[in-house]
Amino acid sequence: MNTIIANEKIDDVKLAQARKIISGLYREMPEYIARGHGPFLAAIYDEKGNQIAKAANSVITDQCSNHHAEINAIYDAEKTLKTYDLSAHNLSLYITAEPCMMCVGAIMWSGIRAVYFGVPSNGVESITGFDEGFKQDWLNEFKQRGITVYGNIESDSGEKQLRDYMAQNRIVYAPKNNTHIDKKRIKP
Repeated sequence: MNTIIANEKIDDVKLAQARKIISGLYREMPEYIARGHGPFLAAIYDEKGNQIAKAANSVITDQCSNHHAEINAIYDAEKTLKTYDLSAHNLSLYITAEPCMMCVGAIMWSGIRAVYFGVPSNGVESITGFDEGFKQDWLNEFKQRGITVYGNIESDSGEKQLRDYMAQNRIVYAPKNNTHIDKKRIKP
């Protein structure tokens, strides 16, 4: 069992719900990957357990570097709820992997109240070579802003999905100037 990362005392009910949702996202990922999406999926739920939005990473299919799963899901939730400020809706974001630095900013500004993720960034980078960016002390920064974070949830399943993605010779997209990732670290 993986050690859960959290910025609050772990609530077993929240964790059980997150395990269930993230496991479901992992089961759905191959379908999205087969349609050309990147290996990341995100869903937003309200406090009653109703799904508000779900989206995959569509950087390649949309030809837009900003179309990460988290941002796509936030966009869909804002359209559904007709607001740019989701804070009044007490929403939780469930993601198959830790958000990158761009998505951390988008989550903070969206009004999402809780984030639950699967594979930590160091796992994503070591398996795929995706550059997750720098996020100095983001868990504490989120805590100070009233945003709960739990991570490393069912990450073994997520790592398997990422290895399968790489085994299919899928595109690992990054601008050419992102050279800090040591390609020798990437696990096939």
